Amino acid sequence: MSNTSDLDLTKDAVRVDRTSSGKEHFEVLDGLRGSAAFLIVIFHLFNYSFGWDNALSLVRHAYLAVDFFFGLSGFVVAYAYDDRWTRMSIPQFFRIRLIRLHPLVLLGATLGLLGYIFDPFGKAINHTPAPMLLLAYLTSLLLLPSPPVGGRHNETQALNGPAWSLMQEYLGNIAYALILRRLRAVTLGIIFAVSGLLLIWVANVRGSLDGGWGYTEIWMAPLRLTVSFVMGLWLYRIQSRIRHPKIGLLVLSIVLIVVFQMPKFPSVNGFSLNGLYDVACVLFIFPLIILCGAHSKAGAGMMRLCKLSGRLSYPLYITHIPFVYVISNFAGTRHPGKLVLLAWIFVVLPLAITVAWLALKYFDEPVRAWLTRRYGIKRAIV
Repeated sequence: MSNTSDLDLTKDAVRVDRTSSGKEHFEVLDGLRGSAAFLIVIFHLFNYSFGWDNALSLVRHAYLAVDFFFGLSGFVVAYAYDDRWTRMSIPQFFRIRLIRLHPLVLLGATLGLLGYIFDPFGKAINHTPAPMLLLAYLTSLLLLPSPPVGGRHNETQALNGPAWSLMQEYLGNIAYALILRRLRAVTLGIIFAVSGLLLIWVANVRGSLDGGWGYTEIWMAPLRLTVSFVMGLWLYRIQSRIRHPKIGLLVLSIVLIVVFQMPKFPSVNGFSLNGLYDVACVLFIFPLIILCGAHSKAGAGMMRLCKLSGRLSYPLYITHIPFVYVISNFAGTRHPGKLVLLAWIFVVLPLAITVAWLALKYFDEPVRAWLTRRYGIKRAIV
């Protein structure tokens, strides 16, 4: 969804932000994608470091950012491509999406491998035979489920845990190109409703929607994708029929923070209030945020922040986890005091953001520009 041009942000701040195909960007949605990615990093840093039931376990529901991403993707993919199928083939669509997404998949897998090998605090647990580690790296490059490696939590993407949602993103794009784009809004609404009912049942039984990233609950990944991605497609198709307030990036980002920061709720009379809260966010709160953000303008003062936030969101999401593993292993092996650990987190956080920026400027954008020129694809990447 980020603009791949190298226009000067200052000069462009007061202009309407458009893709190369002439469509306006949803600048507030760009900014919200960045806000959600930043909150995911906070979630991983604090919960991996301090444990999952601690006063410093911040934004405990931020795993729902994945569902928010899926919803955003469905909405924006429909906006970008629904009206282009008379002049675009399925292979061309796949090529565009691969160029948009896969360079950072390769970089994320490589950083994950390097972090695994050179983690100074993980030597006692990061034990994996070289052939198995190589296989895990190769499968990560292809965004396929990888074999488990020592020192990880049985994740389907052992070297770069967050990449599990990118694998689902690919499946969503394939389903859109082959089937979903052909369906009417009412059919998409029915799919959303039926899958949403199943999600309610799962959330109540499991007590949470935090699942899909590991082998033990891998079946949750396609369910979470289906609900939110189809919801995004459906919202785009019906948006003109819905009245919605125009709310800017700052307020909507605060809403996300509040939603993610809520405590873990107990179970009452056989009902998991925590699971039901999670599913209420996915089925009701996130659609409202997307609709409000899609029809809001950033304004000249916030445009640069929205664009920067949107551009950084994907690099930050896909490259940050090696830093989380290192500081988590530091906490687990050295047992530092809370103040020391907090100090290190506030060193690691800007470092992770800096690496994401460098990855964007000196790898992702140049590689995507070269591939676009090489394969003659019009630059209409969302």
